[in-house]
Formats: sequence, structure tokens, C-alpha cells
Amino acid sequence: MDADYGIPRELSDLQKLRSRYHPELPPCLQGTTVRVELRDATTAADPSGEHTIKRFFPHTYGQPLAHFLRATAKVPDAQIITEHPAIRVGVLFCGRQSPGGHNVIWGLHDALKVHNPKNILLGFLGGSEGLFAQKTLEITDDVLATYKNQGGYDMLGRTKDQIRTTEQVNAAMAVCKALKLDGLVIIGGVTSNTDAAHLAEKFAETKCLTKVVGVPVTLNGDLKNQFVEANVGFDTICKVNSQLISNVCTDALSAEKYYYFIRLMGRKASHVALECTLQSHPNMVILGEEVAASKLTIFDITQQICDAVQARAEHDKNHGVILLPEGLIESIPEVYALLQEIHGLLRQGVSADKISSQLSPWASALFEFLPHFIRKQLLLHPESDDSAQLSQIETEKLIAHLVETEMNKRLKEGTYKGKKFNAICHFFGYQARGSLPSKFDCDYAYVLGHVCYHILAAGLNGYMATITNLKNPANKWHCGAAPISAMMTVKRYGRGPGKASIGVPALHPATVDLRGKSYELLSQNATKFLLDDVYRNPGPLQFDGPGADAKAVSLCVEDQDYIGRIKKLQEYLDKVRTIVKPGCSQDVLKAALSAMASVTDILSVISSPSNEYSLQSMQRRHLHVLH
Repeated sequence: MDADYGIPRELSDLQKLRSRYHPELPPCLQGTTVRVELRDATTAADPSGEHTIKRFFPHTYGQPLAHFLRATAKVPDAQIITEHPAIRVGVLFCGRQSPGGHNVIWGLHDALKVHNPKNILLGFLGGSEGLFAQKTLEITDDVLATYKNQGGYDMLGRTKDQIRTTEQVNAAMAVCKALKLDGLVIIGGVTSNTDAAHLAEKFAETKCLTKVVGVPVTLNGDLKNQFVEANVGFDTICKVNSQLISNVCTDALSAEKYYYFIRLMGRKASHVALECTLQSHPNMVILGEEVAASKLTIFDITQQICDAVQARAEHDKNHGVILLPEGLIESIPEVYALLQEIHGLLRQGVSADKISSQLSPWASALFEFLPHFIRKQLLLHPESDDSAQLSQIETEKLIAHLVETEMNKRLKEGTYKGKKFNAICHFFGYQARGSLPSKFDCDYAYVLGHVCYHILAAGLNGYMATITNLKNPANKWHCGAAPISAMMTVKRYGRGPGKASIGVPALHPATVDLRGKSYELLSQNATKFLLDDVYRNPGPLQFDGPGADAKAVSLCVEDQDYIGRIKKLQEYLDKVRTIVKPGCSQDVLKAALSAMASVTDILSVISSPSNEYSLQSMQRRHLHVLH
């Protein structure tokens, strides 16, 4: 074992208090019996990609959705598992550290020991690299003692975080066989769970007995789909950042002479920036999704912010707070195109100091226009997924610089009559990542750990642990599991050089839905936030008392209980089968046929945009059925 991992922490009084907190389990996970209901087979959300996903996942695509049931549930087809032979399970962190990750392991460990004290849980040290090298630590109560409800990933650590190449997959399989693992639990985000799905398929194909389970843990909050409502860590990240933002808002209101530009984490999606805005009410936020949808240039963004500064000055307000996601720079079309040219030249071996002379004329003009510090940052080698090193590109300083230049110009021309523009910049990138997890993330992660055991006990492979109805108390959560392949989509086009992924099924980051209720709430309040200084300070993380049970605004307003709705639909279908039996009256049969014809026609149109159905043809069909 590596000496740095799994060692007892020295805890403060608050940490000791948190380590004694024990999350509540929903009724469906209590006791020593696993009750699982496997219903209809799942399908791809995008029907156009179904054929490709089937081809890549012949053994794990189309598996049924799983629901775990409480003891009192009367479901005749449920599988009831009372015998729990001893099993061996491996677990690893695979992705950037996210508050609450330790509680997934704690929940999994407790579930294993409750169902059979002889069960073994092995943690892989150093993420996927530790998996390939077979570096393990047996997880025990003593090891867990100082990591319960604590932040970070330092109990096991993480490294390169990918299980993708043939060599890596084969190495993982060899280790699972050598250690005789019955299950492998991968804790991570979009990329890690995509890897988990491919690993599960390979294991099924080669008849490796190890079952692979994924857990949605990522601070960016972008592993969202019809089955996954929230990610472990997102709640904490947003609450900690919202307090920092609120402190800055109070400072801005006190001095009344500074504009603060704050960059937040969020690479491909702006969920953190949106949620922090809804919690702390800064004056303005620029979402990457808005910029991409409207194809806003860097000059458009600058003008938009300058107009806002000018509007505030007309209300005698010469201060403000503006949020930007770190992925914003890649959402600006011309900057993205410039980055792709730079990355292409870097891959060809062109040295950074010679890049500018080999850019196309338009790219060269844009490059020379940008401040010197940004030019240096754009020349950094891209990440392994071909994206820029977003945490190193000071977008907030670039935007502040451009806004200051424009405001000075307006001041000189006399079109702006406010005070001289002063900007202060911050990057809240790592300050929240190692925080103590919020009460919600402690509970959510711990319960997901238990769900992982139930998935393994049910013999399922290639599934992700899921919990829905999360906006309600834990005793009303719906626990289940969904095949990861059912969450996948297939990209048919790409931006930049990472085009090898086009046509390959994967989990893709879910961006902010500009038609969703969270964005609608932001839009409704945008003018008030901009002009009225309705700053809101949620305060530091609360573990008891007011605010302790507060959940993300976006989680509460979206109302996403997909699994609950699937269950409700199944209940309706069962009722129809009960009512409409051979021997029922003609009136009952006609009514059922008419209703079902209407429903199937509507669903056909919705699920197939190219469908040729028209309202008139549907009406004719319904009349025909009735007569």
C-alpha cells in the first residue's frame, strides 16, 4: 500500500462532529433482503443512434430498468434476493475530486457488511493507474473512520483517470480476474462512466465474471439525463461558491466602486455558473450555452457587459458582480476556431514561439489583437480530449480588459458619464473542490453506495446507480439502476481535431437547457438582478438548522422524477390490462381503442420528428376506430 493513502486524518472538532453523522437510508434499501423489479427493456433517447449503440454494445444494450423496492411493496414480478454469498468488490475514483466521493465508498462498504460480514471491499490506490498496477487497500471501518462525510479523494487518490485503450481494458480485466472480483465500482463523471460501459461490454463479451457499476460523481453537474437528476459534489460546489460570490457582492455594495469578474468551474457546461447565480443573485452571468446558441463574438459579449455597466451607472451604481464559466472561452466561435488552429500546429510540432507566424490571416489578426497574457495561455498544449487548458486561461481578465478599454473609450467620447471603470478578477476553481460535503451530498453519496451493492446482488452489469425524486426527503427517494448504454448518444459531427469520437457511442456532457425551468427562472429575474442589487448570501455550509436541508435551486425547479413517472405509466398500463379483458363491453373496448390510437399517434409524432403524420390523418384514424 502507498503510505500516503488511507492514513487516519487529524480532524478538527467540526470534522469529528461530521464524521459521526450517519445518513438515512430510504426504506427500499433497509434490511438484508434485496427486492428488485426488472421491467421493460430500455432504449436510446435518440432513436437515430440506436443501431450504432446496439452494434457497440451487443451484450449490454437494451437491458431493463431496475427498481429497488421496499419490503411492503406488492409487486408480484419482483425478484426477492435473500441469500447473499460472500463477494469481493473493487472500487476506484476515476475523475476530478468531488465532495462526497468518500461517502459512496462508505455506503458501499456498509451495504456489503450488512448483507454478509465476509464480503471484501478493495480500494484501488491512485485511480485507474492503481487499478492497472493492482495497488489495493482493503476498506475497513478503521480506514473509513476519519473519511466519513469528509471532502477530497485522499483516502484512495486519483491519477490519469481513463480506462479506454485496448491495453488499459485488458490490464483492468487481468486485475479483476487475478483478484477474483465479483464487482468493480467506478466513481466518476461523463468520461469515466463511458469507460465503465465499454469495460462492462468487454467483460460480458469475454465472460469475465466481474460486474461493472458506475456512480455519477462530478462537480460540473453535467452528467444529467432522463435517469440521472444530479451528481454527487455539485450541491456542495455551488453552495461553497455561492457564499464566496455573496461575500464579494457585499464587498462591491460596500465600496461602490469595483466591478468583480468571477470565473467558475464548468468546462463544457455552465451548470455551476447558473446555479450560483440563482443562489447568490449577482448582477450578471454570461453562460457558454447562450453565447454558442446566439453565436456571440467576443466583441458582442464586451458590448453586452458595457451596456449593462452603463445602464447601472444611469442608476448611480458604479459597482457590480459578473460570473463567467471557465468553458466560456471555447463557446466564442472565433476564439474556438483560433484555438483549433493553434492546437493543430502544436500537434504538428510547431514551437509555441513560431505559432503566430503560421496562423491564417484572420486567426493571426485575432491573436495579435488579444492581450499578451492571453496569447501565452492560448499557446498551452491542449488536454487529452483536445480541449484547451481552460483552468489556465484567464477569461475573466480578458473580458475585464476589453470592457475597461471600451468603457474608457465611451468615457472619452462622452457617451458614458459614470465613474471610471475599475475591475477586480477572481477564479473560484479549486477553493470548493476539497470542501466538507453538504448534507445533501453526504446523504446522496452514501445512498448511492448502497444502491451499488443492490445492483451487484441483482447480478446486473453495465449499470449506473440512480436515485430520483431527490428534491424530496430521503425516505421518498426512488432508488434504482439504469444501463449506461441507454444514456448514450452518437455524435455525427464534431468541432476540432477530436473527430475520432464521432460515430462512437458515449455519454456526453449535458449543457444548460435554454428552454428549461432553471434558465427560465434566470431570464425572469435577469433585469432585477442587473439593476436592483438583490444580492443574497446563503452563508457557509449548514449541517444543522436553517439551510441544512436546502437543495440546489435547479434541482427543485426542474422536477425530473423520470423513474417515478415510468412507474406511474406502468401502473396505468396495468390498469388498462385489468379493465379491458376479453368479455368486456363494446363501449369499453371502443373507448380503449380510441384512447390508445390517439396516444400512440401522438407519441409517434413526438418521438420521430420526420414522421409524416398530420393532425387530419390522426383524426380520420380515430373516427375509423370509433365506427
